[in-house]
Amino acid sequence: MTAISQDTLDKLAQFDTPTICNVIELFDVRPRNQGYMDKRVQSNFPEMPPMVGFATTACFRSDAPPSGGDAYGSIQKQLEQFAELPGPAVVAFQDADDPPVAAVFGEVMCSTYQAFGSVGLVTNGGGRDLEQVKALSYPVFTGSTICSHGYCHMLHLGLPVRVGGLMVNQGDLLHGDANGVTNIPVDIAAAVADVSGEFIACEEIMLDYVKAPGEKSVARFNELREQFQQEVKKLTDRIQTS
Repeated sequence: MTAISQDTLDKLAQFDTPTICNVIELFDVRPRNQGYMDKRVQSNFPEMPPMVGFATTACFRSDAPPSGGDAYGSIQKQLEQFAELPGPAVVAFQDADDPPVAAVFGEVMCSTYQAFGSVGLVTNGGGRDLEQVKALSYPVFTGSTICSHGYCHMLHLGLPVRVGGLMVNQGDLLHGDANGVTNIPVDIAAAVADVSGEFIACEEIMLDYVKAPGEKSVARFNELREQFQQEVKKLTDRIQTS
C-alpha cells in the first residue's frame, strides 16, 4: 500500500468532500459515477470539519440474538485492528439487516473508538445517543437514527463491506463531510491534496464574478467560464503527464 503521510492527511482535511471528488475526476482513474456513497448515508453533524482516515470494516446485525458473542465482546478485536492501519481509523459498519432494526453505535462505542484514535464512523445502519456523540466532536455518518441497540453483534471484521452503495475495503482512505463520503485512491492521495487548492483557485475565476455586486452579462460570464475551463485543462494535462 502506498504510504500516506500525516501532512497529506492534514492537507486533505482542509478541503470539502465535493472538491476532493472534483479533483479525483481530473486523474481519470475511475468512472465519475463511482467511488462515493449515495444518499442513504448522511452526515449527522454537518457542521463538523471534514473527516479523513482509513477504513476498518465490520458487518453488524441486531434483528436476532447472536449465536455467540455480542458487540461489546467483539470490540476488542476491532480495536486491535486500528493499530494495523496506516493512519487514523474510520469505522465502517455494514448493517446486514434490511431495513435496519437497531442502532449500530452509541455513546459508549464512539467514546471507545475515539479513545483508541478513530476519527469517525460510517454506516448504512442507525445510530443513537447523538447528543452525547456530538459532544465528543466525533463525526458519524448514518442512514437513520434508532433508540435501541436490539440484539447487536458483529458478524465479521476486516472483510469488504458495502455501505451506501460503496464497497469499502480494510484500509481504504475515506473523506467525508456535510456533503457525504468518498474514498480517495491511495496512490493519488498526495497529489489530490497538493492540487485541490489550485482547483479551488480555478473555480474562483467564475465565483468571484457571480458573487460580486453589480449587474452581470452573459458575455462576460462566458469569457470567464472559458477561462476556467482552460485553467482546469492545464491542471488536468499537468496531472496526467506527471
